[in-house]
Amino acid sequence: MKSNQSNSSDNPPAISASSPRDNPCLGHDAKAAAVAVLTDDGISYLLPYAHLLYAERKANPALENEPEAPPEKMSIHFGCAEVIVLGGGLKRLESWLQRYELSFVMPADSRLGAVYDTLITTVTLTLTKENV
Repeated sequence: MKSNQSNSSDNPPAISASSPRDNPCLGHDAKAAAVAVLTDDGISYLLPYAHLLYAERKANPALENEPEAPPEKMSIHFGCAEVIVLGGGLKRLESWLQRYELSFVMPADSRLGAVYDTLITTVTLTLTKENV
C-alpha cells in the first residue's frame, strides 16, 4: 500500500564509497579549465589546461627498493610546473586528464585504498621556471 505522507527522514540517500565522483583524491568536471593541485605540504596550485604539455603514467620505480611504495607514478608536465602523483589506479586520473575533465588532485590517507579504485598517496609540484 502506498502512503500519502512524504518521507520525513532528514538523512540523504546512501552513496557508495567507491563512486568515482565521491573520491577524495580527485575530482571530475567536464567544464574544467584548470586543475587544482593540493600538494602534500598543503599548498594549493591552480594549473590551466592551456599549459598542459604531456603526462606519463608508469610503474613506480621505488617499488624495487620499497615493497610498501605506491604501485604507480604519474608525471604531469605543464609549461611552468611538473606534478608528480604517486598512488594506485591512476588510469582514471589519466583518462580525465586526457579529456580535460580533471578538476582537482590531492593526496588521501593510504587506508582508503580498500575503499576506492583510485588512491593518490603523494602529490608534489616543482616549478620549472624561475620567474613564474
